[in-house]
Parts: sequence; structure tokens; C-alpha cells
Amino acid sequence: MQLDDLRAFARIADLLSVSAAARALSVPKSSISRSLARLERDVGATLVDRSTRHLRLTDAGVALYPHALRIAVDVDEAAAALDGLAGVARGTLRVSLPFTVAVALVSPMLPAFLAANPEVRVVLDVENRFIDMPVEPVDLVIRVGALPDSDLIARRLMISETWTCASPAYLAARGTPASVADLGDHTLIAYSDRATTWGPGPAGDGVERVEFLPAVVVSDSAALLPVVLGGGGIARLPDFLAAAPVADGRLVRLWPRHGGDLIDIHAIYPSRHSLSAKVRVFIDALLAWLPEVDRR
Repeated sequence: MQLDDLRAFARIADLLSVSAAARALSVPKSSISRSLARLERDVGATLVDRSTRHLRLTDAGVALYPHALRIAVDVDEAAAALDGLAGVARGTLRVSLPFTVAVALVSPMLPAFLAANPEVRVVLDVENRFIDMPVEPVDLVIRVGALPDSDLIARRLMISETWTCASPAYLAARGTPASVADLGDHTLIAYSDRATTWGPGPAGDGVERVEFLPAVVVSDSAALLPVVLGGGGIARLPDFLAAAPVADGRLVRLWPRHGGDLIDIHAIYPSRHSLSAKVRVFIDALLAWLPEVDRR
């Protein structure tokens, strides 16, 4: 049995799709199909049932899967350990991260990172779904907000503060709210289509707060920003998106003396993996690029 064939089978078993496995491994679909056929010949059994609309593992496939996965993970760990000893950052680095973080924080640092690490190939999977590490072929996950309990290592990259903002044109047309109570007379933009509670400062500070149903719902900050800049209403934005337009006058920050909610941004990786050189230098580059904050 060949290692690449076992790796391909493990991805097929994870995703129950030859096409998805090919995308995850960044190889042609035909290569994955050949790997599966070769592995089935080697073991003398059918591993994947293709007779139904959706793929499923046969009894032989179910029996082989944990061994194939363990072999693939062990080889990856061995490579990471050797890279760490050699201090050489090389290979493909796959990072899962939300769209706003990709656009505003990570992508701008990539040119300098790639110039400093020419043997590293970066793949950004822009998404915000649950990632099962290390089952999925992702080296690093970046997430915003509270993290679920797990045995993964979470390294804080930065703390973002939310700013309540509106455009000068909107405030000129609708007036500037003097207090939280005035928000009921305004068009408010939020991230979810449900009743939301806002106040002038961070949650739990004891100041007056208001509950409202947003007039506009946008699920991603990067998509929300143009709505606010265009005069669409009042929104709460992460400071790393709002700081520049506030500084140049395109946005006005409301109640700045109260501060806003603080949101952690973490880099996450499996605790049982040796930290490879490519992951280590990428995290170091992010920490150097992002604003200096308390990362304890």
C-alpha cells in the first residue's frame, strides 16, 4: 500500500466525496480515483460503495479508515518535527479563517511573508464553519470570538474592540443619537436576524441598553462596512475595519469614551501535533503584523 493512496482514501472517507477529497488535497480528481482503485487492488476488497447516489464506506473501508488516518497523521507529524528541527519553513500551509479576517488582517501581510518564506505555499480557506482538526487537512484555524472547549492549542493574536459608527451623511439626515434610548428612531444594522441588545459600552458595564430588531442584517463585517459608509444606518464594527474611515472622516464613532465590546481573535492548531516550521513562522508573522495588544 502506498502512502499517497492511504492519504487519498482517508480524505474520501472524511468527506464522502472523491471531488471534495481532490480539492482538499489540491490534486486532480482523476489522481484521487486512481489512488482509490490502486488501494482497492492492493487490499483485495472494495473500500467505497459507489452504487448509491452518495458514497459510503464498505465494511472493509470502515475497517481500514482509522489505520489510514493514523498513518497519514503520523507521517505529517514526522515531517513537522523534522521541519522544526531543521528550522526550515516549507510546503503547503492551509489556513481556515473568516472572510473579514482574511481581507482586513491576513491578506495584507502575505506579500512580505511570502517574500521571507519562498518555500511556503499558502492556501486560505475562507470560511467560518467548524473544522475537525486534525481530520481535515488544515494546518491552522483563525477564529473570532469565544472558543468551544477542546484539546486544541489557541494562541491569541489580537483583541478587537467594537465601535458604534455611522456616516456623516446619515447623521446629517437623521440626527446624531445622544443616548441609547435615541437608537429606536434610527436604522440599525446587525449581524443576525434576531432581537439584539446594544449599549454605548461593553456588555455588563451597567449602562443603559436597548433591544431592537435590525432593519438591515449582514452576516460579515467586510460586507457590512460599505452599507455603513453609504449612509445605510448605524452599525457596530470591529476597530480594525472602522479605524481608517473614522480617522479620515468617512465614519463617525458614537460614544467613544464608553469603549465597546472586546472580541478575541485566536490562531488554533492541534495540541498533539509538533508545531511545524511553516505554522510557527506564519503565526510569528501575524503577531508582528497585527496591532500590539495584551495577548496573555
